[in-house]
Amino acid sequence: MPKTVVKVDLSESPYKNEMIHNRWHPDIPMVAWVKPGDDFIIETYDWTGGFIKNNDSADDVRDIDLSIVHFLSGPIGVEGAEPGDLLVVDLLDVGAKPESLWGFNGFFSKNNGGGFLTDHFPMAQKSIWDISGLYTHSRHVPGVKFAGLIHPGLIGCLPDQKLLDTWNKREVDFIATNPTRVPPLANPPFPSTAHAGMARGDAKAKVAAEGARTVPPREHGGNCDIKDLSRGSKIYFPVYVKGAGLSMGDLHFSQGDGEITFCGAIEMAGWLHLKVELIKDGVSKYGIKNPIFKPSPITPTYNDYLIFEGISVDEWGKQHYLDVHIAYRQACLNAIEYLTKFGYSKAQAYAILGTAPVQGHISGVVDIPNACATLWLPTDIFDFDVMPSAAGPIKHIKGGVDIPMSPDK
Repeated sequence: MPKTVVKVDLSESPYKNEMIHNRWHPDIPMVAWVKPGDDFIIETYDWTGGFIKNNDSADDVRDIDLSIVHFLSGPIGVEGAEPGDLLVVDLLDVGAKPESLWGFNGFFSKNNGGGFLTDHFPMAQKSIWDISGLYTHSRHVPGVKFAGLIHPGLIGCLPDQKLLDTWNKREVDFIATNPTRVPPLANPPFPSTAHAGMARGDAKAKVAAEGARTVPPREHGGNCDIKDLSRGSKIYFPVYVKGAGLSMGDLHFSQGDGEITFCGAIEMAGWLHLKVELIKDGVSKYGIKNPIFKPSPITPTYNDYLIFEGISVDEWGKQHYLDVHIAYRQACLNAIEYLTKFGYSKAQAYAILGTAPVQGHISGVVDIPNACATLWLPTDIFDFDVMPSAAGPIKHIKGGVDIPMSPDK
């Protein structure tokens, strides 16, 4: 039986758990050490540390202080790991904590983080998804059920001081280009809510003052939100500090490509069963700048899709040059509008795209001026036929069920 090296108590604040941290910094002490070839269990909070509750109100999504996140388990030290090595992580298994078989999806208020479609969904909203073995369904989004592809949204190794300084400078400089933007361009260090794990004294103060926020993906991996990084995956992480310092969290039961709702996929507390190895001097041997990985061989089998196109002309008719961000947004908006014809509210449709095993593709970036992106919606997840027909769409979703919304205070 593998050893559980990080345990969490979901009834307790993550700030009371010294094996948890919420910033990236090289001075955060290792909470446990393993050897190459070892396998072990890591338990995790949901990314908010239990702030979001299983209820029918979105007030918690509206009111959360996003400077507290993400709560990560670790860092785990690997004996013999040195800067320039590749840390090889086999994700042997991953699951929900047995006492917490549910997850949440939400849209942040535009005034508190926003999201991919924040101009269309500016208010906080939340849906709860129950986990039943391999499958999930929601009391807030009827008529849909799908198998999960459980994965850590956030996993990576500690940066060294040089890399940390690079992150902070470029992101703070970026904020300065438009300091009043809502949502902000980036999130600078914020000492008052920092959790430095086992750090003490001057080291704790340094982590709080300099620690990089965990929101974006960076060179070390971090918050990449890659749904195919699931059980059976093998990940190769660049090592920057002695011992590597592997940390993880932000588990998702299921997610569509892009995690377009921002307050997740289906966010949950859970556990990961990992095995680690080292490739000495692997960064230079293979020319690695960002992590690479082998995807899971076990994925939900959905072979029938309805595919929505989007081009780099935004919803207000403005032309953009080969902008795949705009193109994918248009594909998402087109899919949302389509699903409303079957009775879903736009919020319910948006939640489906954020949580279901939707595929996103960059389909064309050479035909000036328009990039083309596509969103692949699996049709088998619905209780009814969503394909176009000569008879026209039938409104299968009826009644007053919808995703709870909380207006800004």
